[in-house]
Amino acid sequence: MDFLTFVERNGRRIALPAGEHVFRQGDEDRSVYVLERGLLKAYYLSGDGRETIKSFILEGELIGSLASAWRKETCSFGVVTLEPSSVLAFDFDALHSACLRDIDLAGAMIEHLLSFSMKKERRERELLTESAEHRYRTLLDRSPELFDRVRQKDIARYLGITPVALSRIRQRTAAASTGEGD
Repeated sequence: MDFLTFVERNGRRIALPAGEHVFRQGDEDRSVYVLERGLLKAYYLSGDGRETIKSFILEGELIGSLASAWRKETCSFGVVTLEPSSVLAFDFDALHSACLRDIDLAGAMIEHLLSFSMKKERRERELLTESAEHRYRTLLDRSPELFDRVRQKDIARYLGITPVALSRIRQRTAAASTGEGD
């Protein structure tokens, strides 16, 4: 069985308005979610309430807390809708059991996990080795639609900078593209 067939057979569709949590940091949530429509934000909250954005989840992507689903711990991060969204939720244990019985499904999950791991590795490298301006340009090249769908303060948090720093980077980038800095 392929992954989409599994999701269609075992998933339950959940419609969520903008600003609604799929799950919160500290929840116990054994589900994995596929975003059908909308936009999600995955984020961490520090002890003092400061938000750091882990990722934006676009249509067709998976999200879930492996700490909660696999290890039976609480979710280490939260996920909230940025737009009205529809997700397909399915039980992680059911997926894991099905993968043990179905080599095609297991192969599909390995592909998803490898893709996810490479995305995480790329994000980690960018945050640790690239300048804020380079991260901005990379995000603009990779996901230009986010700049129309996400508030600037969330873009800044994702990039690991302040909104003021983002504004300065945007101004420099706009000036460079029009040749004003010459």
